[in-house]
Amino acid sequence: MTSPLLSRRAFAAVTALSAATVCAPTLLAQAPLQSSAVPHGDGPAALGRLTIAVGGQSVLYHLPLALADQLGYFRAEGLDVSVRDFSAGAMALQAVQEGVADVCSGAYEHTIRLQLRGQAYRSLVLQGRAPQLALGVSLRALPQYKGLGDLAGRRIGVSSVGSSTHLAASLLLARAGMGAGDVSFASVGSGAAAMSALRTGQVHALCHADPLMTLLEQKGDVRIVGDLRSLKASQEILGGPMPASCLYAPQAFVQKNPAQAQALANGVVHALKWLQTAVPADIVKTVPAGFLMGDRGVYLAAFGRVRETYSTNGLMPDDGASTALRVLSRVHPELADTRVDLARTFTNDFVRKARLKFNV
Repeated sequence: MTSPLLSRRAFAAVTALSAATVCAPTLLAQAPLQSSAVPHGDGPAALGRLTIAVGGQSVLYHLPLALADQLGYFRAEGLDVSVRDFSAGAMALQAVQEGVADVCSGAYEHTIRLQLRGQAYRSLVLQGRAPQLALGVSLRALPQYKGLGDLAGRRIGVSSVGSSTHLAASLLLARAGMGAGDVSFASVGSGAAAMSALRTGQVHALCHADPLMTLLEQKGDVRIVGDLRSLKASQEILGGPMPASCLYAPQAFVQKNPAQAQALANGVVHALKWLQTAVPADIVKTVPAGFLMGDRGVYLAAFGRVRETYSTNGLMPDDGASTALRVLSRVHPELADTRVDLARTFTNDFVRKARLKFNV
């Protein structure tokens, strides 16, 4: 199916005040992963079942969630978690907004955008402290590529309009002096769909996460021309630690279900601690085989590239929220004078308790 394109005029109308579901196709969720490596039995009091929506659960961006799920850490906390996969972060958010899911694993900046629309969402635990995204130009479509200016009038693939891939691509283009009307964006989803869009020429460049971008680079499909997959790049390009993947939920959910929120934070913090000492072989043994995209070596290479960007303890950095707002304002200058109560977009309370429990 041809991916829907966002016209130049339509993109110009999109701002951070827009719903994250702008131009979003109908939700098409894959079957949930089988959670709970830990069997039922004696343990903490059951906290019930909840659903986490995620946009592209196999990407390394969401690895802490996958580990907490597959290692049974949520079950150990008394939670029966179902992970539902969607084609992009904006689709996962839409699932929460429509009541299909309770919590979202996605980019922290969505909580800022939602507050601007009068919706209260809060990050519960941070998974990543850099975007882990890269912009690659198709070597087949643009063999004579010399600079970002060569993308003028071209189509750039992103997971979906309104997702973190869209923001990252816009930011990288803005650094090169290119505006909203200079390119078109195509929603291409994740995994095989995104790869097909690039290889079949539906898009001339792709902004996405690993392991996909490392796979395309190693196979000679793309040339990486913008890289946000390291702490150094986050500091140099974004001006500080950029809170990226997190578990976030409506404030109403947090207030009504504090025990479940705590259990989620416990599970992810436990996974982050495990990740600090895990060797690469441990990772590939733990994640579902489908996450490897058929190439164990590429997956491990991609993991090695982004490993430092995972949070070590789940806490929002002191200047993380302000960095995210500043980055959004670069792409949308009209936000510079907009009042945002950043303290209401995240909480470290659950993580602090989790750190005490796991000595992180």
